[in-house]
Amino acid sequence: MSTIARSRLPKRVGVELHDGDRMSRAEFHRAYEQMPDDFRAELIGGMVHVPSPVSLPHGTMHPFASSVFAAYASATPGMQCGDNPTVLLGDESEPQPDLYLRILPDYGGQSRTTDDYVEGAPELVAEIAYSTRAIDLHRKLDDYRRCGVLEYIVLCLREPQVRWFDFRSGQELALDGDGVLRSRVFPGLWIDTAALVAHDHARLTTTLQAGLATPEHADFVQRLAAQRSAPRT
Repeated sequence: MSTIARSRLPKRVGVELHDGDRMSRAEFHRAYEQMPDDFRAELIGGMVHVPSPVSLPHGTMHPFASSVFAAYASATPGMQCGDNPTVLLGDESEPQPDLYLRILPDYGGQSRTTDDYVEGAPELVAEIAYSTRAIDLHRKLDDYRRCGVLEYIVLCLREPQVRWFDFRSGQELALDGDGVLRSRVFPGLWIDTAALVAHDHARLTTTLQAGLATPEHADFVQRLAAQRSAPRT
């Protein structure tokens, strides 16, 4: 299916998507392109999910989490941070993750860019779970694991707690003893989970800067640069 940006298509009268509808990604994408521009829906495991309005706890957490991802991407050439973009993930999956980090294709990443969409699995995905906790920890988790996401972070706001999944090992990981999440996929991505819950931007920044100063992050930057300069076959 050709994926054409929604803004380029006329909106058809009578096209609807409803929560719980079952369909393929191709069917979902065709219908979604023709919905009003302010309509939001996701396809998770072949089922349409129309989310409720974003809650205040979700909305106030989001900028703190996104600031860490954006700062890491800015300090790491070949990285891209995404905030609520549509991802063409698989034949039955078209989610809009709260956040992702991916390695760009020219630097050896596993996803690609097709007609202004990400196609394939970003290396790391994060969801902020409040009203969506059951979906984020079950149906979305299953989709992300099946479709090739490497690392998955869920910020559960009611508890509060951060749940961290390494799909390569098939394990849910415990945080380090100091409460810092140190990504296994992206060296130097250090997230102070207590600071995140407390909306403590200064401490989040200090922790991330410590991660970016490690030899592991420097080595990762060099590996990305080597991928960028490698001849394409």
